[in-house]
Amino acid sequence: MTARERREQLLVVGRSLFAERGFDGTSVEEIAARADVSKPVVYEHFGGKEGMYAVIVDREVQALLGALTGALEKRGHPKDLVQRAALALLGYIETSPDGFRILVRDSPVAQATGTFSSLIGDVATQVEGLLADQFDQRGLDASVAPIYSQMLVGMVALTGQHWSDVREPSKQVVAAHLVNLAWNGLSELERRPVLGPDGGAA
Repeated sequence: MTARERREQLLVVGRSLFAERGFDGTSVEEIAARADVSKPVVYEHFGGKEGMYAVIVDREVQALLGALTGALEKRGHPKDLVQRAALALLGYIETSPDGFRILVRDSPVAQATGTFSSLIGDVATQVEGLLADQFDQRGLDASVAPIYSQMLVGMVALTGQHWSDVREPSKQVVAAHLVNLAWNGLSELERRPVLGPDGGAA
């Protein structure tokens, strides 16, 4: 193998092990054994499992962010945007299950910091601008667009996390239900929502 081919082989092996066992549960010895190389070869290419893990996570972040950004960059009806974003996330999970496991294992979407949650935050920022435009056009308060973008992106991300484990129903059915909830909720927004009588109860 050339040095480049060996590096790629090690990344494939490492990606599989990190997805299966997590960062802490994976050792350089295991990576080397599964790749049928000596430990020094792993150190030579990555300096250790930390270096390999960083490369793998960066690749997965770029792949997922690219898919989501591509879905959001296309203009069109807001309902189509929600659908494209949902399908982009579910499509990434479907084609890169190991990569998704690596991203969410140590930083699930419900966590305040970490790789996956940071990525979701970046996507929410993009959605925020699109929502603000729509809110302006509909006579709604655009200053609350950041809150709604977090709600929408969080809903899609958590659903994706759940679907990555159960894999049913199909991604098209899941995306249709996400769009149903998100769009029907957005299309009927009240201009000044208030809580009901029990809203102030302790």
